[in-house]
Amino acid sequence: MKKVVSLIVIMAFMMVAGFAGTAEAYDVGLAISTLENPFFVDLADGAEETAEELGVNLTVVDAGDDAATQMNSVEDLVIQGMDLVAINPVDGDAIVPAIEEADMMNIPVITVDRGAETDVTAHIASDNVEGGMMAAEYIADQLENEGRLIELEGVPGTSAARERGEGFNEVMDEIEGIEIIDSQPADFSRSEGMSVMEDLLEAHEDIDAVFAHNDEMALGAIEAIDAAGLTDEIMVVGFDAIDDALTAIEDGTLEATIAQQPEEMGRLTVEMAVQLLDGEEVDEFVPVPLELITQ
Repeated sequence: MKKVVSLIVIMAFMMVAGFAGTAEAYDVGLAISTLENPFFVDLADGAEETAEELGVNLTVVDAGDDAATQMNSVEDLVIQGMDLVAINPVDGDAIVPAIEEADMMNIPVITVDRGAETDVTAHIASDNVEGGMMAAEYIADQLENEGRLIELEGVPGTSAARERGEGFNEVMDEIEGIEIIDSQPADFSRSEGMSVMEDLLEAHEDIDAVFAHNDEMALGAIEAIDAAGLTDEIMVVGFDAIDDALTAIEDGTLEATIAQQPEEMGRLTVEMAVQLLDGEEVDEFVPVPLELITQ
């Protein structure tokens, strides 16, 4: 009888030890603003690769740059019982109710690249203010502090557009010989960048440079500038360092871009998710380094 009891105890101990040694497969949702932008494709790829390495069940949802679609997608992730939700917001204000729903269900939320207008567990992003300042300083240096500039803004309401514009204007406001003659939103879109730039070329003369809050808009602006026969007269600087932008820099049509690291953002998102769910402490803000890329 004693042998039977001892055997049961040993078997129970082995089962407990076995369960304790098994890594838990966390369910993590990643809500992307749009997979039409190569930058966010790279971000998702980095997250998916790391999730596979760490044994995380990652569900990626694409909002197609529509705030209402993203709101519904995040709500669905909450209903599905995700252990954590990471969000790259289409609109930092519009996503707040979905984040609050996740909070009510005790589901931690990480924001990636773009912030939300509410408290979250952590935020992973480049320092967009610094990036805007880097672009401004480069343009001012190339123009020797004299010139007329256009600013193409991203999607209104996004932290990326607000912060990149903040850094850019902070530098330019201090330079007496520089004038930002117009700032217009082009929604981080290549087609919008081209369309808005066409209108701006009709409205203004003697434009020396364009700063676009992302490369997609910058590349669209270049198409409009080229069609107007002004390629050699107007300098264009973008932000993100997507592949098409790097090719344009090599070709000499794009002057410069500020390089982010989207795959690194994706990797850090999944790694941080695992750390949080394992009960570890993480920083509230994790900055991803930037780099100025020129020919």
